[in-house]
Amino acid sequence: MNNELIPQKSWWSSNWKWVLPLGGCLTLIIGFIVLVSSIYFGVTNIMEESQPYEYAFELINKDEALTEVLGSPIEQDGMIQGNINWVNGSKSAKMKIPISGPKNSGTLFIDASGEGDEWVYHEIRVEVNEQEFEYLEDSEPQF
Repeated sequence: MNNELIPQKSWWSSNWKWVLPLGGCLTLIIGFIVLVSSIYFGVTNIMEESQPYEYAFELINKDEALTEVLGSPIEQDGMIQGNINWVNGSKSAKMKIPISGPKNSGTLFIDASGEGDEWVYHEIRVEVNEQEFEYLEDSEPQF
């Protein structure tokens, strides 16, 4: 009878065949999620820090009729839809933003264009249920 100890394989040498592909796939999935999240939050941050966004929220929070319907403060309540473009010194912004206050919720629409530091607002409008609140028709440049 032979009493020699048989060396056992290490955990890695027994399991590398499934750990390596699984680890690679998980790394790719996590990398994809991080990439998509950073793009989403980066674009959202650009829109939220834009002058049209800030100007529109300033206007709607000062409107007594709207704050009576929605309550105060009026804040963003969801994902911004739309775009902001800068091409050869010209810029444009078109956004649809879900908003809400303590009493109700609605949608803010912004349409603006400009050059340099100037913005011309073509539309700033809020829809709440069946009501519409118009703030601008073609306006003078805002700085």
